[in-house]
Amino acid sequence: MANEDKKDFNAMLHDNKDMPRFQTITDKASIEKYGGNRMYFAPPIDYDTIMRMIPHGKVVTVGKIREHFARKSGADFTEPITAGVFVSIAAWASHQRTDDKTPFWRTLKANGELNEKYPGGAAAQKEKLEAEGHTIIQKGRINIRYYVKDYESVLFELS
Repeated sequence: MANEDKKDFNAMLHDNKDMPRFQTITDKASIEKYGGNRMYFAPPIDYDTIMRMIPHGKVVTVGKIREHFARKSGADFTEPITAGVFVSIAAWASHQRTDDKTPFWRTLKANGELNEKYPGGAAAQKEKLEAEGHTIIQKGRINIRYYVKDYESVLFELS
């Protein structure tokens, strides 16, 4: 995202954009990739609600949140692009509030990767996760990325 200081992320968080809703996809490659044709769109506030559930010392991935929404809604999968955008909106909305914070730093990308698009980037997320006892590892020499070591062992189970 760009111009974060000029946007009202809390307003964006509460704009449901006609969601939740379902869409039937017909692209064969997408159906094969995602395991079905019934795609679910969750509203931004639903991502924030799930992100608030993750306790100190635990983490979740955007993929696990998407799986949770698909399971709860009866869809084959949850749309991945809006999921990433809405997780970022929840993070920035929390950052803009003085209280009632969402622990967005506990929500990781695939494979336990830290999210450079969060407020303060991966460095700020790394600091918060290390303060909660997680070990952060660096991968790559040129395209450096950060990951929570053994993140699978501290995944929060969404029911």
